[in-house]
Amino acid sequence: MRIHDHYELDFGREDTVEVHRTERTGAGGHPVYADDTGIVLAEISDRGEVRMLASGGHQDLPSRVRARPVQPH
Repeated sequence: MRIHDHYELDFGREDTVEVHRTERTGAGGHPVYADDTGIVLAEISDRGEVRMLASGGHQDLPSRVRARPVQPH
């Protein structure tokens, strides 16, 4: 799988968020993606593996998230 500029994160139960690539990289060396608000942050590998990142305190980060590449609107 290659690195894309935009992904849709699927949290299950029809709960999705679109994120775009930022200039940051995560601890694993992969690009960090953010939604338009900057609240949802995720490091996504070139294999589509997702690691959610905290953008503030007291967040309950989900562990099972899927990433699907999408075209920007």
